[in-house]
Amino acid sequence: MALIKVVCGIIYKDDKIFICRRKIEKSLGGYWEFPGGKVEPNESQEDSLERELREELDMEVKVGEFFKSVVHDYNDFSIELISYFCEFKSCNYNLIDHDRFEWVQTKDLLAWKLAPADIPIAEELIVL
Repeated sequence: MALIKVVCGIIYKDDKIFICRRKIEKSLGGYWEFPGGKVEPNESQEDSLERELREELDMEVKVGEFFKSVVHDYNDFSIELISYFCEFKSCNYNLIDHDRFEWVQTKDLLAWKLAPADIPIAEELIVL
């Protein structure tokens, strides 16, 4: 099974973190996640994250430092979820792959039904 490289943003604004819920008809539908997407060939992880956030949410961020990488095996595929801290700039909240979004307190992240690969990232953020 091939490993899919996926980047996600830990996006802060006013001491809260941005999470989105995947549309029911999408893979992992109904789960909340740190938004991002697949890394394309010949694209840096940081460029990929900026592109994905712009395409999926019409969001502009400044990608900061790498935080954590998680490898997770789902039933039909495996991903390496690569997270970066991001500085929020602006967003029109045009939801393409998601049906809801929330800005949440870090301590409350595990109260949301997070996608399994996102859970270790949330757990580590809570203890920072």
